[in-house]
Amino acid sequence: MFTDAAGYLQLLSWARSLGCLRRAGIEGTGTYGAGLTRLLRDQKIEVVEVNRPDRAARRSRGKSDPVDAENAARAVLAGRASAIPKAQSGAAEAMRMASVARRSAVKAKTQTINQLRALLVSAPQEIRERLLKAKTAECVANCARLRSLGSTSMLQTLRTTLRLLAKRWLALAEELKVLDRMLEQLTSQYAKRLRERFGVGPQTAAVLMAAAGDNPERLKNEAAMAALCGTSPLQASSGKTVRHRLNKGGDRAANNALWTIAMVRMRSDSRTRVYVERRTKEGMSHKEIHRCLKRYIVRELYPLILADLNDSIRCDPLDIGASTRRWSGCFAA
Repeated sequence: MFTDAAGYLQLLSWARSLGCLRRAGIEGTGTYGAGLTRLLRDQKIEVVEVNRPDRAARRSRGKSDPVDAENAARAVLAGRASAIPKAQSGAAEAMRMASVARRSAVKAKTQTINQLRALLVSAPQEIRERLLKAKTAECVANCARLRSLGSTSMLQTLRTTLRLLAKRWLALAEELKVLDRMLEQLTSQYAKRLRERFGVGPQTAAVLMAAAGDNPERLKNEAAMAALCGTSPLQASSGKTVRHRLNKGGDRAANNALWTIAMVRMRSDSRTRVYVERRTKEGMSHKEIHRCLKRYIVRELYPLILADLNDSIRCDPLDIGASTRRWSGCFAA
């Protein structure tokens, strides 16, 4: 059985031959199980997201595809698996794709300039003084315009390497401009309410919308959204000490977006600064204050995310192909 449309249909026929099929548990509905999830949904079969098996159970029973399939079925029948998979078919998915590309471009751009500066630091003195500048753009421009550094094989290799790294940095900078324009347009069109809130920019809005998904029925309440973003408080009490700690679970990209919003508000929002000052006087640590702020931000943004998602569903389907062609034309401009 192959993992393509024909294989999925063969699997569906086999499952229906065993009886009435109403629900199916799938592990990895957002990755390798996405194709099967779409086909089952098209067939009006309820799909449930199944987490990976418990490590203790896996150690005692071992691991194999039949065992994993049995564990997934038992989790659905017992009600342990109840998460609704993301639809991956609308504005939130478009924002997720752009955010993923932007995140990798930022990482690659940072890595490129670090490598270029490292080569210049270890280069001969006259080359280092001529090319290594404090401003990144000036340093890259100098390396991109290099013609010759010398006749030795080491200097020729250094010149070629510096030019390649400089051109890579410039290409990534142009790529980031296109992605930023893409996110700006998507969030302005499909996350209007979210963008109106203080401290919420196109990147943070796109990440939060992508975390929620295109089917808002997944989010039962704002506590579910907080748990999804890893901002739900966890008990850390002991003896007479009653406290909570940071949640290390959930979507870390969404958690980072909330962290960014909280940092912006702590620096520039008068209400947030008053809150931080009051909590500090009460003896709370900086981490605890930040945790509380992220939880309050989720409570504030949750109804706005739901409203924006519902609006995007009522809109016409996204013409992703036309949008991609329009934005990709910016490279040639």
